[in-house]
Amino acid sequence: MNRAFTRLMVIAGLILFLFAGTSQAMMKTRTLKKDPAIVIAAFGTTTKAMVTFDYFEEQLRKDLPDKYKKLRIEWAFTSEIVRERANKKFRKAGINKRFRSLAQVVSDLEDEGYRKIVVQPLHIFPGIEYESVLKMVKGLVEAFQDFDLRIKVGTPLLTHWEDLEETVVALKEELLPPSEGCNILVAHGTGETENGANITYLGLERIVNVYYPNVFIGTVEGIQSRTEALKRARQCNPKRIRFVPFMFVAGDHIMNDIMGQEPDDGELSWALEMQKAGFKVDTPTVTYKGKLYYKGLGFYPELDKIFVKSIVRKLKEFER
Repeated sequence: MNRAFTRLMVIAGLILFLFAGTSQAMMKTRTLKKDPAIVIAAFGTTTKAMVTFDYFEEQLRKDLPDKYKKLRIEWAFTSEIVRERANKKFRKAGINKRFRSLAQVVSDLEDEGYRKIVVQPLHIFPGIEYESVLKMVKGLVEAFQDFDLRIKVGTPLLTHWEDLEETVVALKEELLPPSEGCNILVAHGTGETENGANITYLGLERIVNVYYPNVFIGTVEGIQSRTEALKRARQCNPKRIRFVPFMFVAGDHIMNDIMGQEPDDGELSWALEMQKAGFKVDTPTVTYKGKLYYKGLGFYPELDKIFVKSIVRKLKEFER
């Protein structure tokens, strides 16, 4: 038994030695890419709101400084459920497209010879999903440490207070003035009390209250609850409410939980509840390539620029 184990360990050691030698040889013979690549990491959606990603990439390519305009741009989708559902829909429709995970995209880029990668998440708040991306990147860097792979990670939209304030100001044109009704900014929220993103949610509420007397914050989950937001909205006069998506993509949550026109297992959407209370309701929309969509934050060029600034900051770090 001990001899067999010893023999197994010797074989394993030999394999590792050969792999190490092979990796060093590959480093010497492979043509490596001089320029970095950009990977946009989004949670993803299977709804028609996925066109928001197309719009963002258009803005990104337009706003990148000239010396970065030709850089490779790839997309990664962090939700396993979204990837599975989306890829199933693509196959069924005969569409030659596939959602890949962050690990898959980075591995493919490394295999093509890229050694410098900027990963830019499209998260709004620096919460659980963003922390997950940071952990994933750390693991990928460790996995490819023999290949000198370097990855820089950009920041979420509301990482800096000045960006949070700029975001609030950017929404002004979409908001109902007090003479016409009230507005509810609908964010996702986080269910964990200890998560640092809660500070950002409360900071957002404070800044919103400074700028707009008729705007409230409501989250699908978290401290600024649906119950509290709709209770405040019921005091509004005139009786009109605008639900403003405070998510990058105005996908399933906005389409169903907020603006859904049919009860889900007997539960009314936010819009239906307020309509039942005698309010008129609506939500901002945008026309993109001839079609109408609910307007998520990804459809605001001035907010996309904040993400672009984050990408440029990280690209410049490779030049030091």
